[in-house]
Amino acid sequence: MSPPLIHGAGASVPTSYVLSLLKLLEGQGVDPLPLMAAAEIDPARLNQAEIAAKQYSKLYQKAMLSVRDEYFGMPSGGRVPNGTFRMMCLCIIHCQTIGQAVQRCSEFHEISRGSKVKPVVESRGRQALVAMGGVSGVDDDEFAQLMGACPAGVVRTGLSAWHHFLCWLAGRRVELSGVEFSFAKPDDAADYEVLFQAPVRFGQSRNLLRLDAAQLELPLVQTEATLEGFLKTAPYQLLVMIDGDNSLKSRVQAIIGRDFSREMPSAEAVASSLHMSVTTLRRRLQQENTSFQTIKDECRREAATNYLSYPDLTNNDIAGLMGFDETSAFFRSFKKWTGMTPGDYRRSVL
Repeated sequence: MSPPLIHGAGASVPTSYVLSLLKLLEGQGVDPLPLMAAAEIDPARLNQAEIAAKQYSKLYQKAMLSVRDEYFGMPSGGRVPNGTFRMMCLCIIHCQTIGQAVQRCSEFHEISRGSKVKPVVESRGRQALVAMGGVSGVDDDEFAQLMGACPAGVVRTGLSAWHHFLCWLAGRRVELSGVEFSFAKPDDAADYEVLFQAPVRFGQSRNLLRLDAAQLELPLVQTEATLEGFLKTAPYQLLVMIDGDNSLKSRVQAIIGRDFSREMPSAEAVASSLHMSVTTLRRRLQQENTSFQTIKDECRREAATNYLSYPDLTNNDIAGLMGFDETSAFFRSFKKWTGMTPGDYRRSVL
């Protein structure tokens, strides 16, 4: 469940994130080469700048299964049994708002095995925060030692995972007003602001996300049906929620997101989110040699091709994840996007 920095329509992650995961595996005494082979990552390509997000996602899945820890690579202070995340999701999926969902996640961590770290939600007037806190029985000194022992990348991954999980639950990007970390400013600090798309401060007393309190009232749009597809592909949907450049195209992609089980935002809604008119939006996208419709088609095509690379997902599963009521309608659209049927595409990649 790890959402690192994503770049553009190709959905890639910095290779440094892959190397960090490999280092964590080696620290657990796990030979990473078989896991890399299963994720189709060529060790010879680790000197390149980026690796496909789909490959990183598969590597992360294999790593969690190998070490039998669903929170592997995130702050936890203990080994979290496989199946814990699924049960937590089932416990919160019928909450009315994302604020209620975070509170229930916090309560779930109190009774589940393994993790000593839980999300804590606090409202302060018009502002709210979601912070890392210790479960009952973990005093301040122990929690400080636990967090102090976590590499910066692990803490970053933990906060980003919670943020993107909230985005998925709400079916839209949950805007942040700020992010705070307890560790000193790292060399790659600029990547943090791209990842969170918000001001970032280091050397603070806590690790937390700041947001407008009204966003805690955003309704959950996901259901048990959409949850099943999400769990089969996790952490892919969390990996590809934001892009890593500052072009208008990437900002539009971030607003559209990668959850197509709900109606996609209109050009008017996207323009409003960007504080511009629809005419200005279309003109500026044209200056970048693209259009709103092209971006929507690219996002859906990318999501569909990635879902088709997961053998456990049926065509019905994928049609649902893509927001189609009928599988046949998904087939027609996919052929329009790619010139291939879903079956032909699957045979070419599996």
